[in-house]
Amino acid sequence: MLRIAVAGVAGRMGSRIAQLVAEAEDLELAGVFERPDHPLVGKDVREAAGGAAAGRAIASSIGEVLEGCDVVIDFTSARSSLENLEAAAAAGRPMVIGSTGFSRDDLSRAAALAARIPCVLAPNMSVGVNVLFKVVADAARLLGTDFDVEIVETHHRFKKDAPSGTALKLAQVIAEALNRDLEAAGVFSRHGMIGERPKDAIGIQTLRGGDIVGEHTVLFAGMGERIEITHRAHSRDNFARGALQAARWVAAQPPGLYDMQHVLGIKTRL
Repeated sequence: MLRIAVAGVAGRMGSRIAQLVAEAEDLELAGVFERPDHPLVGKDVREAAGGAAAGRAIASSIGEVLEGCDVVIDFTSARSSLENLEAAAAAGRPMVIGSTGFSRDDLSRAAALAARIPCVLAPNMSVGVNVLFKVVADAARLLGTDFDVEIVETHHRFKKDAPSGTALKLAQVIAEALNRDLEAAGVFSRHGMIGERPKDAIGIQTLRGGDIVGEHTVLFAGMGERIEITHRAHSRDNFARGALQAARWVAAQPPGLYDMQHVLGIKTRL
């Protein structure tokens, strides 16, 4: 039985992950926690995640749950996830992180900490999206420089970071496939008299509204034809189930910073 601790249990993702852990026959909900000032700290987990096993109080920090768990799952924020990763690395506990908004320095820090423990860090843990990363990279290599690339992502009105971590990852894998520097090629907004589109540009555009779980479209536009590849998430369950799959996998891995493509066998090397 793999014992799981869940960060941010009062959040949209944390609460659903806790519910699915409690329902899984091979997993045990070993602990849940929130930020110290959250009003649900000290309350029963069912007040945050109705389907989760009752009788477990919501802790105020990762330090209160580390001793009794085998893997920590964290879908909070870049800052909180890094703090939790430091604590997990010190305690020798593997982690699964699905937070987004990490800077380059953040990712470097995560990699350094993951030299001590195995950690899966992925902007999107959906199986479909991770297949999408592979498909668009292959498409970019095959289509080459004759096709312009644009990425459009749409999410609910409550999402704080933009563009989404998934959109940035899509842009990164496409830039790598085309031997481009995303820092130079990325175009994140357009307004006014912008002139002709640069040939090497990779556009990343953001839409926000309503309760849209997540939608990503990659457009390859050539002269006289175009290809559009779209992934639509119908619920958060596909991300939560991916996180559980990652937790089962990471518990048996050596230290290192992995992503969901390692979990799915799409990548075999760090």
